[in-house]
Amino acid sequence: MTEQLALDLPVEVDFSPESYIASPANQDARAALNRWRDWPDRRMALIGPEGSGKSHLSHVWAWQMDAHICTGDSLASTLESLPGGVPLVVEAMDATLPEQALFHAINRASEGDISALLLTARTPPTQWTAHLPDLISRLRATPQVALAEPDDEMLTALMQKHLQDRRAPVKEGVIEYLLPRMERSVTAARAIVERMDKRALVKQTPITRAIAREILETWSQTECEDDLPGS
Repeated sequence: MTEQLALDLPVEVDFSPESYIASPANQDARAALNRWRDWPDRRMALIGPEGSGKSHLSHVWAWQMDAHICTGDSLASTLESLPGGVPLVVEAMDATLPEQALFHAINRASEGDISALLLTARTPPTQWTAHLPDLISRLRATPQVALAEPDDEMLTALMQKHLQDRRAPVKEGVIEYLLPRMERSVTAARAIVERMDKRALVKQTPITRAIAREILETWSQTECEDDLPGS
């Protein structure tokens, strides 16, 4: 019987506070966001590797703060309609850096017109590709807090969450099998779950240890070929 290709079905990512995975890897970041009143000039950069949970944590903070969320692409238009005194989250700043709009947002935060400005990125503000001298100086002065790579507890919870997001049935013991054998990063955890899910769809079975073993055996040949979207 010829195997069918697995379709890239949409994945509904759960950014709810209830589904957020709290662990030592994000303890410092959670504490820093809770102390938003202490942020110098009312701004903070949340830094972390691809897939480390920046979007989820920033969405939880936005929900708690009743903040607006946008990306760099839409920052200028967001600022045009943003009411005074409202918190703002701007995601993936190192992907798109709208220098004039960001400079304006930082100034509004310093003046209190934006009550708290949270910027997320994979890299520190000093590494963003800014050219305006005044913006560069403000980015250098922007405090930052980092999300660390996960421990076993967080990797387990992270893979469970990705499996739930994909509604992927999985046999017992698969994650326990993977933990001592897989690359220990959030990006790898997400990619492994995606590949296992697609392989299981092709085979029309739940995800099993055999499928996990198959993915790990081909990991070194394929990890550099995939360009998976981050969060």
